[in-house]
Formats: sequence, C-alpha cells, structure tokens
Amino acid sequence: MTARLEMLMDKIKCLESELIEELQKQEEEFSYEIRKRRVYFEKNIIIRHKEYAKRLFNYISDAPLKHIVSAPFIWMCLIPTLIIDVTISMYQIICFPIYGIPKVNRKDYIVYDRQYLHYLNLIEKINCAYCSYFNGLIGYIQEIAARTEQFWCPIKHAGHIKTLHSRYQKFINYGDAAVYRSEIEKIRHDFEDLE
Repeated sequence: MTARLEMLMDKIKCLESELIEELQKQEEEFSYEIRKRRVYFEKNIIIRHKEYAKRLFNYISDAPLKHIVSAPFIWMCLIPTLIIDVTISMYQIICFPIYGIPKVNRKDYIVYDRQYLHYLNLIEKINCAYCSYFNGLIGYIQEIAARTEQFWCPIKHAGHIKTLHSRYQKFINYGDAAVYRSEIEKIRHDFEDLE
C-alpha cells in the first residue's frame, strides 16, 4: 500500500473514532446509559417519552393507504432474508476455520435497541426491529464477503466503485501481476488488524 493510501486510511479510522465519540455524547444529552447491551433511561425521561407515543388505533388510522398496501411487500422480504442469513452464517461457521479467516461477530452488526424507546408504539417497535435486523444483516454479510474476497481475490477493481468494504485497502492494485504473485499468500492471511 502506498504511503498516501495509508495516510488516508489512518484519517478514516481517526474520523470513525471521532464519530463514535460524538455519537456517544448523545447518552448524556438524552439521559440514557448502556449496560450489557441494554439501554436505560432516567425515569422522568421515560414518562416524557410515553407522552409522545402514538396510540395504535391512531397510528393505523392516520397511515396513508399506500403504506398499508405496500407493507406486505416489505415483510415478504423477510423470508429470503432469513434464508440468506442461515446460509451465510453456515458458510462462515464451516469455511472460515478451514481458511483461517477470523469469524465476523454477528452482534457487532445486528443491534436491537429501539424497543427501549418508550415513544414508539408496538407497530413502530416491530418495524424498527425489522429494519435493525435487515440493515444489520446486510453489514454482517458484507463483512463476511469482504473477508472472503480478501482470501480468494484481493485485487482492487479497475473502475470506480461507490463504497469500499472494510478489507479493500489491503487489496493489490489492479494490473499489478508481480505483486499479486509475490504477496497473495501474505494478504490472504493478513487479518492482524481484527485481533
């Protein structure tokens, strides 16, 4: 990796740390704390939040018809999502130890914490759980795919891609045949940054 790329990656990691730090300041601002992956609000905040909860009848009756009609199509996605989840998880459990790839920790990606928000009604909490699952699963799958790609094909693309996954910076430049042949085995097992 060139010095410029290393510098940019260091900047990105620094910005990510700053972002996490800034997001954690919300704990103080909104009077909650996290203990063992559970969110605790102060009692007076819970009382205030409950005042903002929309009753189920009002929530449903105020919903636009197009939202009600489209809801089954959103929820139909759950079936193939569950199949993908089981399949990719089995793949990781079976194959990662064979290749010597560190496993992806599922709970780092799929986070359920919106049920602690007392201003959400039951339907909103269920919808939030669905979105948390689906988006978290996409991140989980992307990380499994990134580690797999690092092992099997750690070559950067020639064209521009919209987003980079977490392992992309370790990949060999497109067209650099000499480095590919001399470094492939080293790169396949370069997961020290994950430990």
